[in-house]
Amino acid sequence: MSSPRRERREADPALSEPERLYVITGDPDGGERAALDLVTMIVAKEQPTPTVQPEQAVILRLCQAPLSVAEISAYLSLPFSVVTSLLTELLASELIESRAPIARASLPDRSLLEAVMHGLQKL
Repeated sequence: MSSPRRERREADPALSEPERLYVITGDPDGGERAALDLVTMIVAKEQPTPTVQPEQAVILRLCQAPLSVAEISAYLSLPFSVVTSLLTELLASELIESRAPIARASLPDRSLLEAVMHGLQKL
C-alpha cells in the first residue's frame, strides 16, 4: 500500500495574521501543551472525524505514515507553536500517537567485534 501523497501548501497570507493563528489554536492562555520537539514522530491512529478542525483533519491525513513535527509544520506552513497546540488536542482525544525518534544503537566495541570474528574463524 502506498503512503498518501504529501504536498506542501502554498503560503496563505491569511495565516501570517496573529488573529488567524489564535482562531486555529483556540488557546487563550497558552495552556498545558504536550512535550513535543521538532523530531518527535507523529502517527495517526484514526481517520479524521467531522468534528475536528480542518487543520487537524489535514494532520490526520498527512500522518497515516509517521511524520515529524517539523515536517508537519512545514507542510501546513504553520509555526511550530501552533502545530504543537493542534497536536496536543489530537493527543488528548487519542486520535494520534507520538513517538520519540528511533536513535541508532551505538556500535559495539571494536575489540568485541574482533573477538567474535576470531572465534568464528576458528570454527
